Amino acid sequence: MPDGSEAPRATLGYNRPRMPVKAGYSTPLLHVADVRRSIAFYELLGFELIDDDGCAPPGWARIHCTGGALMFLGAEEGSPPPRPVHDRFMLTMYTPDLPALRAQLVAAGVECTEIKRPPYMPGGELYLSDPDGYRIQLCHWSQVEDERWERHLEERKRKATS
Repeated sequence: MPDGSEAPRATLGYNRPRMPVKAGYSTPLLHVADVRRSIAFYELLGFELIDDDGCAPPGWARIHCTGGALMFLGAEEGSPPPRPVHDRFMLTMYTPDLPALRAQLVAAGVECTEIKRPPYMPGGELYLSDPDGYRIQLCHWSQVEDERWERHLEERKRKATS
């Protein structure tokens, strides 16, 4: 630990050698009260149903969108509905046309915040909740933002190596 950079890892018990095999594609699994209702909601955001358990009604499903996926697990019969932990979990999604997506959602009866443009997301962001109360942050991210971000990362890499 000559430069102190290993201190946080060692403190947390993560002081292990790097492994050649690592986890990859991450898919959040949301516990939901009604899988069909969740599928219908996320279809408004551009997701498509890929798979389910084949039951009627489905107790499990997987949906995909460009660059991501979600899975739903329905509540067991007779069990209380799930209670999302609102202050500890939020889905963040990106769209190249936030104003148009917001208009579509509002037309479909989905409550969304107004678009705000904070310094960290000048293209805009808004917030909404899914039918089970999971919070969603929708951010405007077009080719312009992507190119700006790539330049930023390259600049950071240059500074780190010089």
